[in-house]
Amino acid sequence: MATVYDCSNESELLEGLRAARGAIGRGELVVLPTDTVYGVAADAFRAEAVQRLLDAKERGRDAPPPVLIPGIPTLAALAETVPDEVTALVKEFWPGGLTVIVEARESLAWDLGETRGTVALRMPDNRYTLNLLADTGPLAVSSANISGEPAARTAAEAQAMLGDRVSVYLDAGEVGAPPADGADPGSTIVDATSLHLPEGRLRILRQGVISAEEIARVVGTERLA
Repeated sequence: MATVYDCSNESELLEGLRAARGAIGRGELVVLPTDTVYGVAADAFRAEAVQRLLDAKERGRDAPPPVLIPGIPTLAALAETVPDEVTALVKEFWPGGLTVIVEARESLAWDLGETRGTVALRMPDNRYTLNLLADTGPLAVSSANISGEPAARTAAEAQAMLGDRVSVYLDAGEVGAPPADGADPGSTIVDATSLHLPEGRLRILRQGVISAEEIARVVGTERLA
């Protein structure tokens, strides 16, 4: 049975964070707020928990979830290398709506799906979720919706789709901004995995809350594909 906790109530917030930590530790799912949309989270290092997340979203292993992290130092711990362009981008936009895809460290003992040795990382700009991440470590997190449906911007929208597939809902009210002109309300996703090549360029895979112009301002237009 899912439990919803109101993050605007201090006592409920503390109880909700404890419940969320416990649920993650048991390999269960938690819906949490980010700065863009609500996400559904699982322990990134428990393959069965990640599979439970994919099953809840009715998504295949060919669409592995991104990983939310508590800070920039964790990026270096999870990435095989961190290109200068990525360092510049995360200094500018983290915490915030930027997801970077990098080569994952070969030593990592996780199974996020068919990642081809890469990982998508983001530090969200939400104090409740950063508090949780500080305790749990990296979490596999995907938008809290059934695959193909609009991303949830409230906990109620997420619960209407995911129901009791999720153990804990952290309700922080409405998050993000309403999508305008068909824009994606989620994070902007950039692929940095080819930057080590002589002709490698940064590719924007999904245009979200951070524009291509803002990305180009930081890395230079010549570094964008």
